[in-house]
Amino acid sequence: EKDADSSERVLMDMRWGLVPSWFKKDDPSKMQFNTSNCRSDTMLKKSSYKGALLKGKRCVVLADGFYEWQQQGGGKQPYFIYFPQTKETVAEGKEGDEEWRGWRLLTMAGIFDCWEPPAGGETLYTYTIITVDASKDVSFIHHRQVRVVGVAAGRMPAILDGDEAIRKWLDFAEVPTQEAVKLIQPTENIVFHPVSTFVNSVRNNAPECLAPIELGATKEVKTTPSSKVMLGWLKNSQEGSPQKKENDLPRWTSQFIHSPSPKKTSAGILQQWLGKEGEPAAKKCK
Repeated sequence: EKDADSSERVLMDMRWGLVPSWFKKDDPSKMQFNTSNCRSDTMLKKSSYKGALLKGKRCVVLADGFYEWQQQGGGKQPYFIYFPQTKETVAEGKEGDEEWRGWRLLTMAGIFDCWEPPAGGETLYTYTIITVDASKDVSFIHHRQVRVVGVAAGRMPAILDGDEAIRKWLDFAEVPTQEAVKLIQPTENIVFHPVSTFVNSVRNNAPECLAPIELGATKEVKTTPSSKVMLGWLKNSQEGSPQKKENDLPRWTSQFIHSPSPKKTSAGILQQWLGKEGEPAAKKCK
């Protein structure tokens, strides 16, 4: 961004599926190749990503986690993969009352770009998620099919683990591209649990997609402390959070996704991640 402070963090909506600034057609949906994800080993070679990456257009994609599927005789068993969670408590009111401070969001490395319609109009901000070889921790999940669109078998999102890695990835002025790409490595600091095949349908977008289940197979995955925290988080997140309607899903015609306010359980986490009291306005990208 022109004249931007490289240490400033801006939280904004972008369209998933990078549209290069050089794309000449009048409609992004006319792109004939998938740019939802880009391989770390070729991102400095592919024209779709190289220009934006060399210009320092690096971003962090926030998510609760992601999915992988294990091939089984009767079909595919989905697993939800996320950061290990801890439950911090603060005493409130009566003795024994507790309040959980929030879910640790997964921080995935991405590249963004800014595209302007040839005939003029609102700038479209889009991004891609960088992928790396899958870590050893999830190597038992054979024949992976990750629900990060377009990820090939044996791949997973590039996860930035910790504030320092995030800072270096985002600080495009102080940390040059060749130094930043060294941060893109598989991480072992992830946990996972099996979830219901309810998640197999893209139409389903509800807490049930994340809730841990017990497998009936011999090699059962036991409940972990993180999955217990997940259950508590799911319970809290359902309070006062109406389901999104299908027509609320983003479409190309809207260009910008104007999302409703984050859930009560997520808002504080996002602001803490930004490190600012309020959300700064996004600057125009040049």
